Amino acid sequence: MTLDDYILAHTEPEPEYLYRLWRATNLHTIHGRMASGHLQGRLLKMLVRMIRPKNILEIGTFSGYSAISMAEGLDSDGQLYTFEINDEMEDFTRPWIEGSEVADKIHFIIGDALEEAPKLGITFDMAFMDGDKRTYRDCYEMVMDILKPGGFILADNTLWDGHVVDHTYDRDHQTQGIETFNDYIAADDRVEQVILPLRDGLTLIRKK
Repeated sequence: MTLDDYILAHTEPEPEYLYRLWRATNLHTIHGRMASGHLQGRLLKMLVRMIRPKNILEIGTFSGYSAISMAEGLDSDGQLYTFEINDEMEDFTRPWIEGSEVADKIHFIIGDALEEAPKLGITFDMAFMDGDKRTYRDCYEMVMDILKPGGFILADNTLWDGHVVDHTYDRDHQTQGIETFNDYIAADDRVEQVILPLRDGLTLIRKK
């Protein structure tokens, strides 16, 4: 048994529906590894249970795994608004979201969250950033404007497969976007932050 196997064996089991979604994502999409998966999915659910947000904003739906995981942790009156900019994902993702037990808590929107999320007129308690890494800093500023004081931002992929400390990727635009974001957050006195070395890096940010 590997350490990863041990961790999963001692973590809340992955729901059967989400396992089927994860498998379908890996079989039928090009970048299946982008789905959150068992460990991160259970962590997202747990963080929602702990924070108890009324409204969650997600930037980057992909196949819907993280949206469903977070919605599982919401209270009965909680809502999640998730934006996916790639309209080619809609035919795959929408049936999985609508077929889940938490479909009534999820608003799946095709469009650019940078432009569309502020138009909702909602003050959010929590946000999960998992979109285009080149726009992370811009997304962060947009979220900060519509996030309540004391609210949380979770930013995914902030270690970017270790590329943030590998100079051979210095010219890669996605890596540059993550590095710019990480440096910006570290110097931002409006927030508290910590990077968890989970999967590809998950930064927890609290707005003061």
